[in-house]
Amino acid sequence: MSSLAVARADHRGPRYVEDVIRAAVVLTMFWGVVAFLAGVVIAAQLVWPQLSFDSQYLTFGRLRPLHTSAAIFAFGGTALIGTAFHVVQRTCRARLFGGAPLGWFVLLGYQFFIVTAAASYLLGITQSKEYAEPEWFIDLWLTIVWVAYLVAYLGTVLKREEPHIYVANWFYLAFIITIAMLHIVNNLAVPVSITGSKSYGAWSGVQDAMIQWWYGHNAVGFFLTAAFLGMMYYYIPKAANRPIYSYRLSIIHFWSLVFLYIWAGPHHLHYTSLPDWAQTLGMVFSVMLWMPSWGGMINGLMTLSGAWDKLRTDPGLRFSVTAVGFYGMATFEGPVMSIKAVNSLSHYTDWTIGHVHSGALGWVAFIVFGTLYYLTPKMWNRPAMWSVRLISWHYWIATLGIVLYITAMWVSGIMQGLMWRAYDELGFLQYSFVETVAAMQPFYMIRLLGGLFFLSGGLIMAYNMWRTIRGEVSASAVAAPRAIAA
Repeated sequence: MSSLAVARADHRGPRYVEDVIRAAVVLTMFWGVVAFLAGVVIAAQLVWPQLSFDSQYLTFGRLRPLHTSAAIFAFGGTALIGTAFHVVQRTCRARLFGGAPLGWFVLLGYQFFIVTAAASYLLGITQSKEYAEPEWFIDLWLTIVWVAYLVAYLGTVLKREEPHIYVANWFYLAFIITIAMLHIVNNLAVPVSITGSKSYGAWSGVQDAMIQWWYGHNAVGFFLTAAFLGMMYYYIPKAANRPIYSYRLSIIHFWSLVFLYIWAGPHHLHYTSLPDWAQTLGMVFSVMLWMPSWGGMINGLMTLSGAWDKLRTDPGLRFSVTAVGFYGMATFEGPVMSIKAVNSLSHYTDWTIGHVHSGALGWVAFIVFGTLYYLTPKMWNRPAMWSVRLISWHYWIATLGIVLYITAMWVSGIMQGLMWRAYDELGFLQYSFVETVAAMQPFYMIRLLGGLFFLSGGLIMAYNMWRTIRGEVSASAVAAPRAIAA
């Protein structure tokens, strides 16, 4: 090691495990493009069903879980592993517990889970559970990897040199621990045979539905919300160079969110055989979630007090701030849709699809984009991203894509719900199911267009990251001040 490298390492404190984080950054972007492309393909299949080419491996029913798992677990999960390892080392001023070997095992073991799960979907091997499609042998491997993830993260927190545990670590830890509990309980199953690819779940009937949506909604609550809030609480203050607006509010946000979210799952089962009191309980806790969610949104946005001018010069930060706005919108819409009177119209319609994607694209993807634009130059010791102009292009193209997508699904969903419950003067259904499908065709075209815009933005970002990692210098990078190492 050169004397300059030693001096830099001494200045930065512990020699952090960074190769794993760099690999996670690259893999996150790769899986993002894969997920967006898969989404465009299945959106096109809803417009032109013949795009399955009569292949059992390319049917919508097999590609759809491939898309959702690629978006949530491959793109989102890989981003969370990489940023968690980055955040915990710096906020604790300690090298990752287990060092590079444990870090690589977690990252690469998780990638193996993603690939095997994707292959199983295409082969038709699935539990047919929302967000929990992988069969028992894949679930067992994920459990091993996830325990290693917890050991690496919690071990780093326990050996920290910083006495205070920063709030971002609380959100990451809640995500890791809660997802482990949800994964194990929901996926308890008895294999048909040791070598078989099929199993029977431990739960059945309405109990199975209740546990599945206890899992399913809290996969949203802790995987797609709590964990990315940890990302928000670290990277927005870092990018804005401002302290979090209210640390006390962040603590209230954390404890109220983790207490309330776990009860909200039954709102997915309104008007089913689930007992009415359980449905009402899910609705009440969903409405109560509005308060802590908006508290977190306000905390994130107000962190930019005195630094709003940075949004003009830092389009990467613009992604993160817009993500917080989408978080506020999605966490307003969700409680409204959980109210039984609204749910009677919205359930099973495209309105739900619009709601999910306002959170998945607007909140999750945008906060990841903002984080990667901050993290990429830091991890490769570059002065800035290769092209600031391309970041702006990505921002506006992706935003247009989201607006087209979610507005099309809102209009389609509400129309769909109204058509399903329209009766004529004789009391018969006014529209057949086929008529509702035909009426949605124009909106599916708009959704496809929105998906193409979002995919195009992702490709622009991947190109910008590639040029940055290669160390190429653009005019914008020369003009930018040299980044300070994290």
